[in-house]
Amino acid sequence: MPKFLGPVAGFGVTFATMFKKANTEYYPYEKKVTAPRFHGRHQLNRYADGLEKCIGCELCAWACPADAIFVEGADNTDEERFSPGERYGRNYQINYLRCIFCGLCIEACPTRALTMTNEFELADTSRASLIFTKEQLLAPLYEGMVPAPHEMYPGTTDTDYYLGKVTGAAPGTVTQGRSGEPAEAGAQGTEAGR
Repeated sequence: MPKFLGPVAGFGVTFATMFKKANTEYYPYEKKVTAPRFHGRHQLNRYADGLEKCIGCELCAWACPADAIFVEGADNTDEERFSPGERYGRNYQINYLRCIFCGLCIEACPTRALTMTNEFELADTSRASLIFTKEQLLAPLYEGMVPAPHEMYPGTTDTDYYLGKVTGAAPGTVTQGRSGEPAEAGAQGTEAGR
């Protein structure tokens, strides 16, 4: 190609796309459907009776390459039981200013307590609001669940919880160690107890 046609060739892409129909995104009004395995906001899961799956082992924090996760574990007691095991995550924080959404934390979790949702709208106006706490990350309570802390299903062990044998809170289960009205469970039970 002759040298004097160089600038004209540079505008070739511009001229080629100038007359094509524009691809307009209507984002806030029409939200994009994400892929099923999209890595979005994290969620701390619960068992079917409402006890938390997190055992405070801190493996997710160790696996995080961006050092975005802080976990402080504590021991369960008979007066306040948050998870079926010996320990639970008392303080859990994820700093979304540092998180790179790689998913290594969910692979490191031995109890599948931490998973990633499809929620991608995390923008905010302050830095402090992008540090999510345990209360913000916990999965919602569904029918048959009682908010932790409460006793384990009678006659079960932590192994029964890990194997998925507990399908709901025992009838009459109430929240322990908290003031206010006790929350009672539904009429679901365990597979082992039926």
